[in-house]
Amino acid sequence: MFVPLRWLRETPRHLLVCERSHVRHERFRHAARVRDHAFNCRVSFLIPDCGIPPEALKSAVTDAGEYYLLKNLSLHELVTQEFINNFVKKGSCYALTYNTRIDQDNSAALLPTGNDSAECVFRYVDLCVQDSGHALNTPVPPACNVSKLIISVDKDTYEELGLQGRPSLYSGKKPMRYIITIDLTDSAFNPDSKKHKRVIWALREKKPLEFDFLLAWHHKGSEESTLMSYFSKNQIQAHQPKIIFSTLRNVQCPVLEYNKLQGEPESACSAQEFFEWLGAILNHVDLDNISSNFLSTYSCPQPNTVVEQALLCTITGFIIPEKIIQLLEQICYYFEEPKLAHWISLIVHGFADSPVSWRESEHGFLKGGENLYNFVIFRSLDYWLQMAVGAYDDCP
Repeated sequence: MFVPLRWLRETPRHLLVCERSHVRHERFRHAARVRDHAFNCRVSFLIPDCGIPPEALKSAVTDAGEYYLLKNLSLHELVTQEFINNFVKKGSCYALTYNTRIDQDNSAALLPTGNDSAECVFRYVDLCVQDSGHALNTPVPPACNVSKLIISVDKDTYEELGLQGRPSLYSGKKPMRYIITIDLTDSAFNPDSKKHKRVIWALREKKPLEFDFLLAWHHKGSEESTLMSYFSKNQIQAHQPKIIFSTLRNVQCPVLEYNKLQGEPESACSAQEFFEWLGAILNHVDLDNISSNFLSTYSCPQPNTVVEQALLCTITGFIIPEKIIQLLEQICYYFEEPKLAHWISLIVHGFADSPVSWRESEHGFLKGGENLYNFVIFRSLDYWLQMAVGAYDDCP
């Protein structure tokens, strides 16, 4: 993306939303928040005072889930009744255009929506934490079978398609980009309806759109049909997420207290200070703040402590919320036995060029396309949840 020089001198608007709760609180929403963020490209967790990952946690990481790269797929293939019956209605189906730029190209995303499934899942996670011996043997229930296809297109494409949509929130006074939303599980969207026929005609004949897609499907039980066999006539490749474990030595860590989200001088660091520190750690920034360092003058916030080692795990790929919920569950289980670590951090990065960020909220790029969230799980299973977005996003 081309960025004018004057933009580089300006500080972009950003938003960090923080909330706190307990994983067993009757009104907690942590699993629902994970569900709301459908498209994730990187998941990392940091465990202070730990050098070797526990087997249960390692197993959850290696089970991050297979995904697929499907090339040159016509968009109308995702709205056929056969695809909807085989995948959309039988689990959680995720699809995201690959190598498209949200501010310049046409793009699309297929995602499960609705709140009923999230309600079911976070109650399930709580039960798994309490009965942790069976946590890995019971699959996370599938999402509610309400799914929507969201298409982000330029003005010319929008006019050629002739489908109903709305102007992009970030296209200025004269809209140059439009958002089209199609509810694939709407009772009115059936093969005999005028709406279904018009959508198929627009995407297959009037203005065919073709993309490379990242695909993943989470479902309960064994189904005869799979994405690989269904798209066997297309160019489809199966991929596994890339996993890297590393041990950091002599790490300066901020001192945190769960009930002090705003921090307290000489007692605890704030949630925002921790979030900045975590970004420095993940980007391998030197925290010494020495005069000869011309790259960074950042230093660890006060108060802090030095830990001899910390385990950092990074998972990169197309990672769906159901797998993140399983990982979060195992992190909670980690504290069932006494540990040296006072907290564990789990940070999740969304795709910069995804048409949506949280739920169905439109996502834009502007300068970085940031959309990410971070859990800080304390020994007591209290937690902080930090959600960050850039200028072209709604509040999560």
